[in-house]
Amino acid sequence: MSDTPVIKRIKPRRPHGLKVIIHLDDNSEPFEVTLEALERSGLGRGDTLTRTVRHELLNHDADVRVRDAALNLLSYRARTRTELRRRLRQKGFRPARVDVCLNHLQERGLIDDASVAAAFVRDRLRLRPKGRSALASELRQKGIGQELAQQTIDHVFESEQTNDLTLAQAAVTKWVGRQTPEALQALIDDSWSKAKQKVRRRLT
Repeated sequence: MSDTPVIKRIKPRRPHGLKVIIHLDDNSEPFEVTLEALERSGLGRGDTLTRTVRHELLNHDADVRVRDAALNLLSYRARTRTELRRRLRQKGFRPARVDVCLNHLQERGLIDDASVAAAFVRDRLRLRPKGRSALASELRQKGIGQELAQQTIDHVFESEQTNDLTLAQAAVTKWVGRQTPEALQALIDDSWSKAKQKVRRRLT
């Protein structure tokens, strides 16, 4: 009698049936894989599951899971390659597997750092205006390289016909518009008082 286990039963896992539970005839613990991985392997009920075959099946399964996790993250919002890699590593996927997955997604145009950077800068200018230096810093945190960040900021600023001075003036105007007349008067009085104190110190 062979010591190699045989697939005794394949049970779909509900509710969606995109994963299955594989039961072996050696009474070992059943294990779960994605239906796609099982289909890739070509395995079915009655097939023997050698260590090599099982290893290949689990590799297929891990490839499917990391891809699905990446696509799920992208379904919420566009992300840079660095952001995706960071999140997938946090989920426990191995670095080499993550990199292979991201390469495939990038080849298919699903990862585009330049587009993400441009969209981010435009959103910042529209919702929370910031100068070039602050934008470049935020882009670096997203994993955008210095050269691409600078090119993106230059392009967006040119297309939006804005610059650091315009943004600063808009920020001041917005801030002043939120203040009450009393608060503005208090600020003016305080500034005038400090100015008079400086003059007195210089004259004494």
